[in-house]
Amino acid sequence: MKVIITDCDHDSIDIEKKVFKDAGMEVELKQAITEDEVIAQCQDAEIFIVQYAKITEKVMDNCPKLKYVVRYGVGVDTIDVPAATKHGIQIGNVPDYGMNEVADHAISLALAMVRKIVKMNAFTKAEKWDYTNSIPVHRFNQMTVGVIGLGRIGRNFAKKMNALGFKVIGTDPYFKPTPETDEYVTPVTMEEVIEKSDVISLHCPADGNIDLFNKETFKKMKNNAVLINVARGGIINEEDLDQALTDGEIAGAALDCMLGEPVSKDSPLFKHENVIVTPHMAWYSEEAAQELKRKVAEESVRFANGEEIHYPINHLS
Repeated sequence: MKVIITDCDHDSIDIEKKVFKDAGMEVELKQAITEDEVIAQCQDAEIFIVQYAKITEKVMDNCPKLKYVVRYGVGVDTIDVPAATKHGIQIGNVPDYGMNEVADHAISLALAMVRKIVKMNAFTKAEKWDYTNSIPVHRFNQMTVGVIGLGRIGRNFAKKMNALGFKVIGTDPYFKPTPETDEYVTPVTMEEVIEKSDVISLHCPADGNIDLFNKETFKKMKNNAVLINVARGGIINEEDLDQALTDGEIAGAALDCMLGEPVSKDSPLFKHENVIVTPHMAWYSEEAAQELKRKVAEESVRFANGEEIHYPINHLS
């Protein structure tokens, strides 16, 4: 089967090339992101490996050989999955390559907010040596962490936060408790997470959760609560967050994902002292990046060989 990487901004595709070479296959790299670019440059491929490319029904209609699309990453926001199912095209992703990294980044952001690290670093360097500017700071074991989304990453985050001493509650319509999860997270309703948590961390998909956190949600949160987003932009209504921070309805936010990435430095949210922002890097470590590249290639080889892929998004009849 002909394999094309539609687009990729990595330094090289040496890892992918090696996997395909070992399998007796070849791969081509294009830089096609828009519908028309993909159609023009990738029309004869049976397998797409995509990063940012838009794989819409128009693309599928004009790429009749296409049988499988696998994405560099977890989200498949740029792929029309229902249309793919209708066309008999298998969609896949790599949901576990950066599981520890994303959970660990959320933990890092949460601890930085709770211990007021960023604020006190700036104050100490610019003003004076005076811990009282951080008051109040609370013990971890006196605080409740709420997790929205208890999939692989959410559970990873919950288990580690519990080990640090936090009481952890969580919500997810698909979560099924087990004796193991009972040790580190208590399932509750969404309302309880919002109203009881001192830290809320988002680990849910954007699909079905756009504007989940809005002006009404912020009014229900504790005034001392902080919000962490390492999931997807759009889950938080950013205009409403700006207003909630201005009005002191919540204590702060730490964002790795925002709408309209890359986000301009003129974003209104960036003016808030109690906002930490990182550039959608929670997934990243050198090891995770290498694992991702290897796994998209391995999945493509499995599909080409008629083997069962490990990470199907849709199920074809």
